[in-house]
Amino acid sequence: MSVSELAAKAAAAVDADRLVELTRKLVQIRSVYEPETGGNEQEAAEFVAEWLRDSGLEPVMEEAAPGRPNVICDWTGSNYEQGAGRTLMLEGHTDVVTEGDPEKWKIPPFEGRLEDGKIHGRGSVDMKGGVAAAIIALEAVREAAPDLPGRVRLGIVSDEEGMMIGIKSFINNGWADEVDAAIVCEPEENEICLFQKGAMRVRVDFRGVMSHGAMPYAGVNPITALSSYVNRVMELQNAEQERLGEHEHLGFPWFTPTIVDAPVGGVPQNNVMPERAMVALDIRTVPGQDHDVLLETLEGYARELEEATPRLKVTVDCFESRPWTQTDEDDPIVTAVEEASQEVRGRVEYGGVPGATDGTFLWAWKDIPVVTIGAGDRELPHQVDEFVRVDELVESCRLYASAIVRYLHDPMSSI
Repeated sequence: MSVSELAAKAAAAVDADRLVELTRKLVQIRSVYEPETGGNEQEAAEFVAEWLRDSGLEPVMEEAAPGRPNVICDWTGSNYEQGAGRTLMLEGHTDVVTEGDPEKWKIPPFEGRLEDGKIHGRGSVDMKGGVAAAIIALEAVREAAPDLPGRVRLGIVSDEEGMMIGIKSFINNGWADEVDAAIVCEPEENEICLFQKGAMRVRVDFRGVMSHGAMPYAGVNPITALSSYVNRVMELQNAEQERLGEHEHLGFPWFTPTIVDAPVGGVPQNNVMPERAMVALDIRTVPGQDHDVLLETLEGYARELEEATPRLKVTVDCFESRPWTQTDEDDPIVTAVEEASQEVRGRVEYGGVPGATDGTFLWAWKDIPVVTIGAGDRELPHQVDEFVRVDELVESCRLYASAIVRYLHDPMSSI
């Protein structure tokens, strides 16, 4: 049997009913991280691990933080030889963002209702559907191509929506060391994404001198400094957009102020000029931008403000830096996914990931080629009335199954 025939057999072996069942059950588990209420990913991770055990696999649960476990599970084809065959990782996350006010949802956010060809609920598209598709795709491969000379590693991790401690723990504990390539199952309309935007999370603190609002000359106003600083950041954004233009798949880079706080701590009063102010920046970068250079620029703005304003202190803290990623279009994982897309969808379409994913760290820390592809509108995550279309979810699952076979087959054999 040829590789193409075996890949098609694996795609056809996908159990759509089982995929829908797993997705709905995952959506029904509220895996929002809420320290104040004790909410976390524990129940969702335990459910995933139990499902894998019931299917005959031996998953490992490993805490990235208390109550926040990763689930790691390997399957090896009967012809796999350590050090000879490839290892392909399928990656997803169990955490979801808050549902906000449940009364604003047309369908209760954790009911997991199947209606009008869609699975509704928080996390359905981001990304309980993707997690389910990865698991069911592996089931199909085990049934259709048990003799593959390769290994699949499922990495179902915690905290993708936060500081990504799950994937960082996965990497730090050595699970990525033997991974040759990864498919990140995020919702990207089943487009093949070889690019991901980078992200810089920056906090800028301004410390002035408190004074009476009627006598601002007696102090130093940190809010005025903050305003000037934000203007400089907007100028930088415009300059970078002009310099780089609009990326074919990622669009423009953005420098977005997301939080402004003044005073920082204490009680605000209309007649009191505060001592401290703070602005948070969410910076999204594209190929051609260097995070270290950008940070130096932001630091330079702070020093200029200090020099121009006696007694003002400005502190810039980049507490998270996730570089943009770009996978070589000639990499074998890209070829495998392209061929699978042509087989399953009848076409090959390309896109870009507008935000960072766990794949960012696989690429940046371990040089692992990453393809991000999955079912669902990329603009639906984090919105009220989130859903994933069943036909698109099944399509992505079949695509994963086909890609696994194509990537893990022995290129020197017709199988």
